[in-house]
Amino acid sequence: MKKSIGIVMGGVMAGFMLSIGCAVKLSVDNAVAGSFLFSLGLFAIITFGFGLFTGKAGYMAVNPPSYIGEVALVLLGNLIGTAIGGTLLHITRFGAELSSAAAGVMAGKMSDGPLSMVVLAVFCGVLMFTAVDGSKRLRENKNFAGSLFIICVPVMVFILCGFNHSIADMGYFFISGCADAGKAPLYFVMVIIGNALGCMAIPAAEKIIKLN
Repeated sequence: MKKSIGIVMGGVMAGFMLSIGCAVKLSVDNAVAGSFLFSLGLFAIITFGFGLFTGKAGYMAVNPPSYIGEVALVLLGNLIGTAIGGTLLHITRFGAELSSAAAGVMAGKMSDGPLSMVVLAVFCGVLMFTAVDGSKRLRENKNFAGSLFIICVPVMVFILCGFNHSIADMGYFFISGCADAGKAPLYFVMVIIGNALGCMAIPAAEKIIKLN
């Protein structure tokens, strides 16, 4: 029970940090600068060891089925964290401006077709696994500068390309005041599936390569 609570709490903090990343992305006019500053959220998550769905999902490809339960708890925590962070931002004096911008972001994403939602999420999942696992490997090799690079660049790429990140999009959704809530269930199910598939692509490929 204690372990489960800890996993959820780590997920809550990760979701909260990404809501801050969403806020700065919405607040900065320059797209490149906004995408770079957003990466602070992932940097904090990795530094403090918080649990992010797109940081954990990839390892489902190499762990026993019981690991799926841990990923589900992380996802629950991420949902709670983005709900807290996004709702708090929505009620501040910046709320109206942030809400309008976030609603615009989510309107485009949720009006997309299911297949496109999934595919764009797969690309994001590949990039997020690259950032999280790449940073871990570089830190183990004492390459701190490289670990920073591998965190920032994949995040910037997925944002600038408009790929779908389930947890970041939860942040935008709650900042918007839950705009177009009726479309949200389908969207988030498709994106969670796509993110999971994308995150698992690299470890699954590495596992196959090592077997041959």
